[in-house]
Amino acid sequence: MDLQERLTKLARIAKPPAPVVSVYLDTCWADEHQRERVRIFLKNELRRARQSADPRAGEADLDWIQAQGEALISQARLPDAHGVALFACQAIDLHEVLPVRAPFENVFVVAPTPFLGPLAALADGAPDALVVFIDAESARLVPVGPAGAGEEVSLQSEVPGRHSRGGWAQLAQSRYQRHIEDHRERHFEAVVESLLALVDGRGLARIVLAGELRSLAAFRKSLPPRIAERVAGTVAGARHEEARLMVERATELLAHLAGQEQGEAVDVALTAAAKRGQAVAGLDGTIEAINRGAVHRLYVIKGLQAPGRTCAGCGTLQQGADAACGLCGKGTAVVDLSEAMSERVLAAGGRVEVVAAHQELQQAGGVAALLRYPL
Repeated sequence: MDLQERLTKLARIAKPPAPVVSVYLDTCWADEHQRERVRIFLKNELRRARQSADPRAGEADLDWIQAQGEALISQARLPDAHGVALFACQAIDLHEVLPVRAPFENVFVVAPTPFLGPLAALADGAPDALVVFIDAESARLVPVGPAGAGEEVSLQSEVPGRHSRGGWAQLAQSRYQRHIEDHRERHFEAVVESLLALVDGRGLARIVLAGELRSLAAFRKSLPPRIAERVAGTVAGARHEEARLMVERATELLAHLAGQEQGEAVDVALTAAAKRGQAVAGLDGTIEAINRGAVHRLYVIKGLQAPGRTCAGCGTLQQGADAACGLCGKGTAVVDLSEAMSERVLAAGGRVEVVAAHQELQQAGGVAALLRYPL
């Protein structure tokens, strides 16, 4: 299951009989001082949670978080992860460990439902991609997603001792072998055959090419349009270089492109909202659209502070801090609207994007949304 699918399932968890413990840890350390800060953070937060009566986290859940955290900090588990999200609620048999390739800010939350803001921001901001190293004689394919780099596949005309593999790796290698055995001198065309199979089979949206400039320029001339249009850019790479180094360069490139595209997408949403099209902007319109289940994609400015409430009777989200629901008159519970809006959209199968900076979105109230249908 990919990260977006898991995020949607977590968002659909109704209020369980006990609170959910959500923890995000930065596990990318440059030195021992950073590792020690994470250890102290987790120790202090666990102590506070055990002393708190409201909300009261389950002792078994806190013990599980402590054990997982200690294993991560000692690097006995997931030593290559840059960030890890933990979710625990024994009452609903929830014990989730989600490693990712990007560092999180350290967060510890005990709440009626999973705290998903940091995970939602990562899932939508890190598109799946394929890093392709290419030279005149060989190729290396490395899939990249929010959880990090996947299994690397080396494409060569002869692979001594190659063991049987399944899934995407077998598809890429077998397609390459079939082509190269007939035309060994046509190495680039054989790599293209493998890429076509992967694009058709997996729907890859992004390809980053790695290698020397001369090889990359020659290879790009052989790409058909439906492959060329997916090439996001190129990065340096060498045949015997560690894949993680090429992946890091590719990730930086993709993050830069994603930021540009996100800004353009927010511009489109704000323009459509101003023209009363299939979009809304500002808290009032966005909350109404979320209450009606109409939001396809939500844009939230990073750090938005918006107090609100949710009705215990009709379940609607509302602004302000009034004790009674403005629609049905029943009691309400205080919520953080930024988190509550995100959870509602994810639970309805929509997408959420946290926007680092956008002046017009900030001026519009910090939120905007594309809709499934006009209101």
